[in-house]
Amino acid sequence: MPVTLTYPGVYIEEVPSGVRTISGVPTSITAFVGRARRGPVDEPVTISGFADFERRFGSLWTESTMSYAVRDYFVNGGGQAIIVRVVNAAAAARITLPTASVEAGNTELPLVASSPGSWGNNLRVAVDQDVGTPGPGEPPNTDRFNLVVREVVNNQVVNVERLLNLSVDPASRRYVPRVLAQTSELVRVATDNDGDPIVPNVRPRLPNPGDPPEVSGVDGDDGDALTEAQFTGAGTAANKRGLFALDKTDLFNLLCLPPLTRDDDMPPGVYQAALTYCVRRRAMLIVDPPRDWSADAANALTDATVNGVFSDLGLAGTDARNAALYFPRVLEADPLLGGELVPSAPSGAVAGAIARVDTQRGVWKAPAGIDAALNGIRGLEVNLTDDENGQLNPRGVNCLRSFPITGRVIWGARTMNGADLRGDEYKYIPVRRLALYIEESLYRGTQWVVFEPNDEPLWAQIRLNVGAFMQNLFRQGAFQGTSPRDAYFVKCDKETTTQNDINLGRVNILVGFAPLKPAEFVVIRIQQLAGQVAA
Repeated sequence: MPVTLTYPGVYIEEVPSGVRTISGVPTSITAFVGRARRGPVDEPVTISGFADFERRFGSLWTESTMSYAVRDYFVNGGGQAIIVRVVNAAAAARITLPTASVEAGNTELPLVASSPGSWGNNLRVAVDQDVGTPGPGEPPNTDRFNLVVREVVNNQVVNVERLLNLSVDPASRRYVPRVLAQTSELVRVATDNDGDPIVPNVRPRLPNPGDPPEVSGVDGDDGDALTEAQFTGAGTAANKRGLFALDKTDLFNLLCLPPLTRDDDMPPGVYQAALTYCVRRRAMLIVDPPRDWSADAANALTDATVNGVFSDLGLAGTDARNAALYFPRVLEADPLLGGELVPSAPSGAVAGAIARVDTQRGVWKAPAGIDAALNGIRGLEVNLTDDENGQLNPRGVNCLRSFPITGRVIWGARTMNGADLRGDEYKYIPVRRLALYIEESLYRGTQWVVFEPNDEPLWAQIRLNVGAFMQNLFRQGAFQGTSPRDAYFVKCDKETTTQNDINLGRVNILVGFAPLKPAEFVVIRIQQLAGQVAA
């Protein structure tokens, strides 16, 4: 509304320009769901490097295929990852601190490791009561104490926490359950069946003469190998656990589900649920090949051609355009096995290469070719020939190849709905990922439109802002064509939004773009020129 004109003079008004810049979303945030040695369970944690992973979830672990996949991701250029740790019947280590009380229920302060796993058995907790002398008129500090928590691995201290001036008084600002929950990465106060902390009304006592100076963690257990139930079992979706813990995070673009173990594949049911979830979240699922494909490339060809779908995985239909499968598995040196070459799932390395290509060239560039080299690996479990590659590629299997000088590279850029027989419009990974990028960016960048007056001024603003976003992509080389008219269009007017749409509270925006298709086959024609013959 204009200012009220009351006195003769000059009035200044700021008029909105109608420009609301639409920013593109990230394109290569990768989510990993699997087993880890330590860390929060069923909670997504964002990390920016493998050092972050080691700090929060532990280092490489032979029982955790996810730990190797995350390492491969960052080695190959990955920038940001979201980690969801899942466990199967794992238990947190217990640390029991005795008190001086003889009353029932007050004889100990029970602590537990901050997360389940045998790592908690390495914790050592010492108690002291050196909390200072109270000032004049202040009551004695009979409820205060200090804790020193050490993590000792192979007789070496790898982590130390000093938690000072703790209290067993619930009214204190240093109440021990609250302080540990907010500041400690190693221990928590144990809770009862109702989830309430178990805290005595007296502080832990000092060790008796002859007792060990520290109390060790006991009964920490890594649990059993993962099953399908931990990813997509009953209650996981409703309680946001397993795969569906990603509901707690804002955005991810790629999803990797490393195999349950090195000798077991991810159950097809998990992949099927993950694909449906990725479609809803506008993300791509990177699928690892079944183990038996590595025994003989013919197995891959057989599975890929049964009814034109991937019979072992059950991933087909239009949803499969949000998935990509890479074959074969990669060979890499395992430092935990003395450098022995072991086969590993390729999804982590592939996701890192995709992130690297996105950064260097853009999401519209196919993550394949000699620029999509795989780093940190020693070889491929199956060295495919051109003929084998030529049989798998038309059926939507992206091959990893090894070439002289170039090394190991990604040599395919098709979605799992990219078989020639299917003829899908999202046959190629860069086309599908560009569409998902535009969809997510426009979804977030047009939230301001909701509840605006639905008429031509609004439509003009929409065309202006969405058009500016698309023009920026055109200038970066994301579309075909030499002019914006050939590359994209944005339509929002009385033709897309009729009076009946207005009455129903709708505004319809039509956005079209001409995607770049990768040059998958390069054909060079050579002709011999006959010399001139004198007449």
